[in-house]
Amino acid sequence: MAVGVAMAVQSGSAAVKARTDFNKAFDFAQARTWGWNPKAAGQIILARTPSDDPELVRQRAEPIIFSTVTTEMPKRGLKPASGAADLTLTYYLLLTIGSSAQTMGQFLPATTGWGLPPFLASTTSLEVVQQGSLVLDLSANDQVVWRGVGEAQIQMGLSMEKRESLIREAVREILKQYPPKKK
Repeated sequence: MAVGVAMAVQSGSAAVKARTDFNKAFDFAQARTWGWNPKAAGQIILARTPSDDPELVRQRAEPIIFSTVTTEMPKRGLKPASGAADLTLTYYLLLTIGSSAQTMGQFLPATTGWGLPPFLASTTSLEVVQQGSLVLDLSANDQVVWRGVGEAQIQMGLSMEKRESLIREAVREILKQYPPKKK
């Protein structure tokens, strides 16, 4: 069984697209330490096939996520907490299937000037893709104050080395946007 742990898109474009959102009232300058969520460091959510095994995906992906986050956080001015952390990190890895369809005439008005559509609506393009998202949540006082999301299409035929590399890229792309810049 192929496990789609890593995220990638076709060559020639960015593999991971990252975006973030944050609580503008939170003072990120005061946050100096971080730690993993003690209740659960992360969660794997699969919505592809009934035979998907989230535990298998977790065993493969979690060590990569842990090591990359641990390497990247000091670069962002956050040190590992020895006691209570200023920020608590939780990850979510979501893998699903999506589709995109185009129908001939889909951009025409519902009724043309002479009352009949010029042709029958029929699907002219259908693309089914496996999609993946990695979400990193930073919480303070049990409230999410910063969320980063990395998204990409998944290619199932990738080697484990490339999958690991792409997960690391997702973590780095997300964390590049921490600390947030207030506008």
